[in-house]
Amino acid sequence: MQLIPYLHYPVVMTITFGLFALMRSGGAPLVVSTYVPVLLAAGIVTLLELKFPHRSEWRPPISEVKTDLGFMTIVQLAFPPLMGFVFTYALIAPARALNLPISGLWPHAWPIWLQALLMILTVDFLRYWLHRAAHQNDTLWRLHSVHHSVEQMYWLNTARFHLIEKGLQMTLDSLPFLLMAVEPTVLALYYVAYATNGFFQHCNIELRYGVLNYIVGSAETHRWHHSRLPRESNANYGNTVIVWDLLFGTWFLPKERSVQELGLQDPDYPKSFWALMRAPFSR
Repeated sequence: MQLIPYLHYPVVMTITFGLFALMRSGGAPLVVSTYVPVLLAAGIVTLLELKFPHRSEWRPPISEVKTDLGFMTIVQLAFPPLMGFVFTYALIAPARALNLPISGLWPHAWPIWLQALLMILTVDFLRYWLHRAAHQNDTLWRLHSVHHSVEQMYWLNTARFHLIEKGLQMTLDSLPFLLMAVEPTVLALYYVAYATNGFFQHCNIELRYGVLNYIVGSAETHRWHHSRLPRESNANYGNTVIVWDLLFGTWFLPKERSVQELGLQDPDYPKSFWALMRAPFSR
């Protein structure tokens, strides 16, 4: 039983990528090969939260689940295609019409899996600095506070981001790679890694990462990032990987204690979806 907490993350990640590879080799469309493994991972993480909860008090009330379902539906599923449309017709198509040598910046000849790893590292480098700035700049913090409004960690609150912050994130994790005409399979592999790791990063599962705490953005490190105390939450900015926190001195994982209260200092911060959309402009 002591080994089980160490197995949850690597086993599910292996299943997710294995299914992606199996479906692609079987000729399944890329969009199906991408979303089916991610949906399976979400289902498995949900079952693990029910079977092996890290903290019983982190099980969310139905009102929180409804709020996060709103974020998942609108911000994570409906909004990105709209932004992709804007990127294509406002930026990508004009850049290609000018024959700018942007695509030459990417190593298209590398193996697909190696390109995906490079994309993960590059995106996380860019997102690291955006995330860190969001904790240091008042305007960006107003937007990012929406994500930190959660007081129970469970997998669905990985979706809780303000629409404007999501747009800023996409200018870093999507636009540059679309401009460089990165292979769609590479983009899909990045998404599978980002989504599945994000489910675990925010999950309420009793698990241990061991040495992986120094490689990936883990639940063990990310729980501290959601601490109510700024001296603890201003750390562990990594998303899929944690290497940039190690390199730039923001990695934080105390061994002798556990994180206590989560969320914001403001006890009256909004809870509903639309109130959270308005919050950065009124508080």
